[in-house]
Amino acid sequence: MIHALAYNNDPEMRGKFYYPHQVEERDDGIYVAVQESTAHTPTVSDLMVQTMVNWGVTHVFGMVGHSNLGLADALRLQEEAGRLSYVGIRHEGAAAFAASGYAKLTGTPAACLSIAGPGATNLLTGLWDARVDRAPVLALTGQVNTQVLGPGAFQEIDLASAFAPVARFSQTVLRDSRPVELMNLACKNAIVERDVAHLIFPDEVQTLPAAEGAEAGGPDGRLGDRRMLPSADSLAAALDRLKQAQRPVIIVGYGAVGRMESVIRLAEKLKAPVLTTFKAKGQIADDHPLAAGVLGRSGTPVASWCMNESDLLLVFGASFSNHTGISAKKPIIQVDFDPMTLGKFHPVALPVLGEIGLTAEWLWQTLPDATGSTDQRAELAERWQIWREEKSRRRARERGRGMNSAVLFHALSELVPADAVIAVDVGNNTYSFGRYFECRGQRVLMSGYLGSIGFGFPAAMGAWAATRVQAEYRGRRVISISGDGGFGQYMAEFTTAVRYGMNLIHVLLNNNELGKISKEQRAGHWPVWQTALSNPNFAAYAADCGGLGIRVESEAGFVEAMQRALACEGPALIEVIADVDLI
Repeated sequence: MIHALAYNNDPEMRGKFYYPHQVEERDDGIYVAVQESTAHTPTVSDLMVQTMVNWGVTHVFGMVGHSNLGLADALRLQEEAGRLSYVGIRHEGAAAFAASGYAKLTGTPAACLSIAGPGATNLLTGLWDARVDRAPVLALTGQVNTQVLGPGAFQEIDLASAFAPVARFSQTVLRDSRPVELMNLACKNAIVERDVAHLIFPDEVQTLPAAEGAEAGGPDGRLGDRRMLPSADSLAAALDRLKQAQRPVIIVGYGAVGRMESVIRLAEKLKAPVLTTFKAKGQIADDHPLAAGVLGRSGTPVASWCMNESDLLLVFGASFSNHTGISAKKPIIQVDFDPMTLGKFHPVALPVLGEIGLTAEWLWQTLPDATGSTDQRAELAERWQIWREEKSRRRARERGRGMNSAVLFHALSELVPADAVIAVDVGNNTYSFGRYFECRGQRVLMSGYLGSIGFGFPAAMGAWAATRVQAEYRGRRVISISGDGGFGQYMAEFTTAVRYGMNLIHVLLNNNELGKISKEQRAGHWPVWQTALSNPNFAAYAADCGGLGIRVESEAGFVEAMQRALACEGPALIEVIADVDLI
């Protein structure tokens, strides 16, 4: 049908037609050019994404695909409005790790986006990393049309079941759902529970028109102040035990991040050493007179000695898993905001339920100036001197087969800016980092309880995104460290870093081997089997991607490379040929 306007009021034009659009006559008919409407009808996805942004989610890492196009368009509109930043990745696993890294650094959620089926399942490893490390992350997954859901449509899997173990909150947005309320609840669960929340968007639901008069949601009136002191009895008991202790030691875990000011004041009043779990490395600078370094097999003999000589352990925000190295044989006051964490692995002398910062502040203010405890600072300085002399001897080891890790991390300790954010991977490179790198205020991110290889570089991408919007971290340098095995997991994401101009440095220890696994095979008296790696020239690869790539084999070469990388705008990769045994 051709739409036309008849000018019946004009006698000369009566019975004739005027076409307001270009008309073209073809063999198979008459074609009329019409202007496509540019008016956008708000959709369910629009309202939900606006709600997500109102809750403070400013970054989405993900991959656009055929089963999330309606949702992706809503993200596009928010990005064009300047309220959201989207980072398109090469693999959804990297998206989840980037969101986890962002959340671990800031304590606020980021989101990751995928299609149905394989895109969604690719998110799971990074989401498990976020969950076990208590990092708030929002997962947004497409899904096939509800009309074909069930019989086995293309790329259909039961996402509700697949995500049930990893997500604290997981719901499907249906035609008759209250979409804004679902997003409100997803964001609230992620933030309050410090966990993963998941929403499933069937394809056709994404573009449904929003209900007339519907408005986006947000956090106003939905969040309470969770900073609660412990009970009076718990505080009194903790105070009494601290007054009686002669050699108390404070141990901080990752749960104490952001609350260290009061913890350090308390330590200074008690003149007590402060030890950290590996996940909490850097929460007190190693040059502080009371810092004792990391406890456990990734740590220093300084921390172990302090714990062994103590008569009371005051533990803030640590889980007591086997990797922490916290002795169950000592009297323990455990302070945590999570009641399930208290005495989780074994009974403690005094479990204290309360917010860590407020509890430390109350103890610091209430303790008398003369606590009666031993001033342990001189002994601590002596132990640091012994350990640094040992590290110096280790740096002298040379076999001509690549750089010694003690040398590398000594140089990094001096070169990395004190306010940098460092994302580390897993393997021997990470153990060496824990032992040898001395923090001067840097924030450290890691895959703590999942211990997932490949975490380091994608997490650095998430941290870089945070440094662009979070005032506390704005402008800080971001550095990631991995082995060749770890970087190989997500090395395609270096092209993502180039595309978005990410100002980050990746330090890659290349020993052509899964060195930690080889070591474990030898320790278990197994043959070393299937741990060798065939690697490219990683520095040349970085340059081919459009970034800075430098390959080094000596301390002098590494120092020069780090100086170049620090002066570089955009992503840089330093490939260090490393000795697999000098770790």
